[in-house]
Amino acid sequence: MEMPKYVTDYIQSWRDGKITLNEERVQLIEWLEEDILTMEDAYFDIEMIEKFIQFANERYFPLQPFQTFISCFVFMRYTEDETLVFDEFLIYMARGAGKNGFISALADFFISEEHGIKNYNVSIVANSEKQAKTSFVEVYNKLNNKDEYKEAYKVRKETIENIKTMSVFQFHTSNAGTKDGLRDGCVIYDEIHQYEDSTIVDVFASGLGKVADSRQFYIGTDGYIRDGFIDKIKERAKNILERQVSVRDDSLFPFLCTVNDEEEMHDSENWEKANPMFHKPLSPYAKTLLRVVTKQYRKLENDPSGYEEFVTKRMNLPKVDLEKNVTTWEKILATNQEYDLDGLKGRECIGCVDYASIRDFVACGLLFLKQNKYILPKELTYSYVCKPFADKHYAYSRDKAEGNNKKDHRKFAPIREWEEKKLLKVLDKESMDPFIVVKWFVDMRDKEGWNIKKIIGDNFRMEILRPLFEKEGFEVEVIRNPDAASALLAPRIELAFDEERIIWGDNPLMRWYCNNVLVEIGGNGEKKYKKKERVKRKTDGFMMFLYGLWATRDLEDFDVGTTLKALNSINF
Repeated sequence: MEMPKYVTDYIQSWRDGKITLNEERVQLIEWLEEDILTMEDAYFDIEMIEKFIQFANERYFPLQPFQTFISCFVFMRYTEDETLVFDEFLIYMARGAGKNGFISALADFFISEEHGIKNYNVSIVANSEKQAKTSFVEVYNKLNNKDEYKEAYKVRKETIENIKTMSVFQFHTSNAGTKDGLRDGCVIYDEIHQYEDSTIVDVFASGLGKVADSRQFYIGTDGYIRDGFIDKIKERAKNILERQVSVRDDSLFPFLCTVNDEEEMHDSENWEKANPMFHKPLSPYAKTLLRVVTKQYRKLENDPSGYEEFVTKRMNLPKVDLEKNVTTWEKILATNQEYDLDGLKGRECIGCVDYASIRDFVACGLLFLKQNKYILPKELTYSYVCKPFADKHYAYSRDKAEGNNKKDHRKFAPIREWEEKKLLKVLDKESMDPFIVVKWFVDMRDKEGWNIKKIIGDNFRMEILRPLFEKEGFEVEVIRNPDAASALLAPRIELAFDEERIIWGDNPLMRWYCNNVLVEIGGNGEKKYKKKERVKRKTDGFMMFLYGLWATRDLEDFDVGTTLKALNSINF
């Protein structure tokens, strides 16, 4: 395989210590050298690579080594059928690393005569119109201000068309419902940290394949939405770099830039790991950017309020402010541990419920204590949601093709998906029927055979539920002051998360509940659990778990069933 100099030079620069790479890019080079660059049935389209680099250098700006390196894999093909080796690209790096400028040059090249594919339309998608137009406006300004381009392009405020190739570049906001039927050759997804699921990607991807060499680019810096699209595609990238899948099974090219850990941010020599623009010698753009980032870093000494933003955006390392969050996202993910459901049958458990509002959510669950671990099995948790609330705030009834669960270009919860997974049920009721809640616990005890020691909840709605539970023979405990309970339980909850002793199984609904919790610290240092957003970001499941945790003091950490069997086996 003839190797482009841009690939060999980049790799050699790292080996010579001229550039600094993070762990993921070191993995990338190892993977490329062992699995990709050794392929006998693939080649680099050197002519097309040179065309693009010359095009970008002359029309936009001199490409940096990492950009020419990525460019080579955009034009890598299989020998047999001329198809692309990589048709998806994840470009994940810190704010200011030149993602949009690189994409602008690529988009313009793809619709050009130099690329040479007719009707190779390019769409760029983002949550906001302002971000979606970033690269579009850069291309627009470049083409609209020079007479030499006016005969080759039709430049309009919403579309740019190359006259000879009839290829169109346009931008879109992420209103997935109106985009079916597009005939794109390339789709660029910007600000992917804001995508809460793959809905918008699925819709735009459905228009690909109608012209040759279809490609998708995912670009962005990390953000604060967890368990969303960016986490899922980072997991794909990890599987590729760890060689759990082959390039023929997943043709994503993963270019990930981030500091390896938070401690590295305190040495500016490491910033290049998150922002490859900071390689030496610095370009004029990089010098200006470095001054800005350095100033922001120094400001943190006197004003630490921007610390979370700096780590997340400038170092591209998702950062959770533990003074505002229950725990880190990694510790929330660590609740996905296996458990022996049948092995819990002989144990006592606490029935816990949060019934804070009768018009939106109710969360129920059975909590076990085993070997000092708090187990709330996915199969034994359930939520109920009133349909009017689900329709108003999560667009529950909207048809999937129109962007199910989208509201104001932002999805707060995939209610329908969770319902299909039997994690919740949407009730066609204006307000919650307390008998439905009580029946769930009765069924868990009488039909499923679970040994429920007591039911616990806060006093806000328990005046409604308590007589109903007691009528069914349940012992009921009421938490009179949930804020006081939160303050007392906060240290135990933090320690249990830190030691990974909280087990929910693979339960995205519980992870969502937990990630929505805002920790408020009072003047006396006591913590209270509130909501990050008053209406849409519900915390019912977490509060249900917290109430159950309060009552685990009444649980013995042993299997009652096993003890009874042992007693019965003794011949008295």
